[in-house]
Amino acid sequence: MPNAVFTYSPSSKYDDQPEVRYHFPKTYLRVAEEAVGDWILYYEPRRTEGASSSAGRQSYIAMARVTRIVPDDQQPDHFYAYMADYLEFDSPVPFRESGRYFESILMKEDGTTSKGAFGRNMRSIPRHEFDYIVKQGFERELPSWEVADRARDPVPDSVERPIVEQVVRRPFRDEAFRRHVREAYGNTCAVTGLCLLNGGGRPEVQAAHIRAVEANGPDTVRNGLALTATVHWMFDRGLISVDESFQLLVAKKGIPVELAPLVRSGKTIRVPARQDLRPHATYLRWHREERFKG
Repeated sequence: MPNAVFTYSPSSKYDDQPEVRYHFPKTYLRVAEEAVGDWILYYEPRRTEGASSSAGRQSYIAMARVTRIVPDDQQPDHFYAYMADYLEFDSPVPFRESGRYFESILMKEDGTTSKGAFGRNMRSIPRHEFDYIVKQGFERELPSWEVADRARDPVPDSVERPIVEQVVRRPFRDEAFRRHVREAYGNTCAVTGLCLLNGGGRPEVQAAHIRAVEANGPDTVRNGLALTATVHWMFDRGLISVDESFQLLVAKKGIPVELAPLVRSGKTIRVPARQDLRPHATYLRWHREERFKG
C-alpha cells in the first residue's frame, strides 16, 4: 500500500480542514483510495490563491493518516478523505535540497523540475521516500547531501520505518505538540501575557488542547493554547473559554477568589501573528459547548 502526498494551501477553494478532512475531485480518487489506512504528507505549494507567487513555503509541512473516503453529497464528483493522527513537522521540509529531490517523481531526466508531476495535487510516493521526509520533518537541520553523478538518485532505502511508528505514540505526540504550541506563542501565556522561564532557561508555559485528546482533539497548533499552569487548570475545567473573536469568557461561578485577578471577561487573548496558527473556530466552539461552565 503506497503512501501519498496531498497538496494543501490555507487559501484553497476546497473544503479542507487538514487535521480532519481533505476535499478533492474524482480525478484523484484512486490515489486517495490506495492511501486509506496509511499515511500521507501535506505539501504546501508556492502559489496560493489570492496571494503572491512566493507566498507558499514549497515544503512538506505535516503528516496524517487517511481513515476513509466519503463522497461529497453537495458537490458531484468530489470526495472527502478523512484524517486521524495529524501532526505538524518541527520544521517545513523543502521539496529539494542541494540539488536532490525528496520525491524522485518531481525531477525530469534532464535534472529540471517536472511541472507535470507538481501539477498533481495528490500523488503516490514510494515508502522509503515518505519515511525519509518524515525523518527530516522532526529534525532541526536537513542533512548535507553530496552531489552524486546523477542528481536523480533516489533517497536512501536504508531509512528505518520506526520513525513513522513512533509518531502514533502519545509521548512523542505530546512532546511535539508542546514544542509547536510554545514556539507559535513565543513561550508566552495567551491569557496573562506572562513569559516565565525556570532556572535552566526552559519555558514554564504549558500547551493546552482546546478540544481534548480524549474527544479526538488533534495535535495541531490550531487546537492549542499556550497557558500558564494555573490558567491551564481553569481552562480544562471550563472556568474560562474563548469565543471566535478570541475574547476571553469567564464562568459566573467556580473561580477561586485569589485567581480572579488573572482573568477578565472580554479581554482579547494573545494569538499567533500567522493566521494559520491561530485557534480554529471549530475547536473553540467545542470547548464552549462541551467544557465551559458559563
